[in-house]
Amino acid sequence: MTDPVYSGMPATDLGTEGWEKPWSGTNGGTCIEAKKLPDGRVALRQSTDPAGPALIYSRAEVASFIEAAKAGRADFLIA
Repeated sequence: MTDPVYSGMPATDLGTEGWEKPWSGTNGGTCIEAKKLPDGRVALRQSTDPAGPALIYSRAEVASFIEAAKAGRADFLIA
């Protein structure tokens, strides 16, 4: 059986409830929205394109990224 949730799927297929903007700032409303899925995976979408594609990451992938960002290993992205 094929998993109905996949990276690149239309974000609207994941519903409209539960999307949060944890990284919202002073960028004029262009934010990343995140949604925790029932199986623990995390979906990300662009706030200015809520019907656009959602990127789907495993809990382990998100945890790894957050831990690395906290340790400064993603600082090169904004330097």
